[in-house]
Amino acid sequence: MIERYAAFTGDPAGGNPAGVIRDASALDDAEMLKIAADLGYSESAFVTGRDGDGYRVRYFSPLAEVPFCGHATVATAVALGPGEHLFVTNAGAVPVTVDSTGTATLTSVPPTVAPLADADLAALLHILDWPAADLDAALPPRVAYAGAHHPVLAVTTRERLADLNYDMPALKALMLERGWTTIQLVFRDGPSTFDVRNPFPVGGVYEDPATGAAAAALGGYLRELGLVGDDATLHLRQGDDLGRPSRITVRLVPGEPGVRVSGRAVPIT
Repeated sequence: MIERYAAFTGDPAGGNPAGVIRDASALDDAEMLKIAADLGYSESAFVTGRDGDGYRVRYFSPLAEVPFCGHATVATAVALGPGEHLFVTNAGAVPVTVDSTGTATLTSVPPTVAPLADADLAALLHILDWPAADLDAALPPRVAYAGAHHPVLAVTTRERLADLNYDMPALKALMLERGWTTIQLVFRDGPSTFDVRNPFPVGGVYEDPATGAAAAALGGYLRELGLVGDDATLHLRQGDDLGRPSRITVRLVPGEPGVRVSGRAVPIT
């Protein structure tokens, strides 16, 4: 049975839709990809069976399998119900806790942060048609990872973030060459508040309305660069420019290698 959930929202018309297939044990790769393509959501999650104490979960976009997806993790965990769950993903083990309000909190694999090559930055700016002068020097470009790789580009104004009109085939080609899942575009609106957008052409989607994996990667990036404290709660706004408002909470806990990402999920009827 295919279930449909909107993640990182309490409104079925908001957030990021995800397909949830809680019993995919009889499906092969081609069948899972076809279901994801037919649904047309940025990702769908497939529970293919038990793996020790956890659930083996795989994620497919309309075009390809991805190693980890935050919003589909939140959707699947809420569909499974309140309690503690362990998802065994292609990126590693991801524990998820669901409370009685339908809010799920996942803890990512340990994040990493790497330099973004000058040539890749120049290519991204060209494809986005963004001048380098609009980048925020306080948040330098990097490639962040917390289950999937995301270049992080921060700009100085919300207006620049709102002006997203990129060359989809060119960005897809570059991302496939580099192994990037989405591009994390960021505007810092305050010490702990960020507006974000995530182009996702490699998944066959122009833009992702909510991206939990990129949110975890951003948390790791901010911590690694000393841009927030080791004990911080961050609030991300995403999807507003698409008419699907999404709200993501990122929590950094001292001594905890992973990044916690929280949000609600509700069924789409």
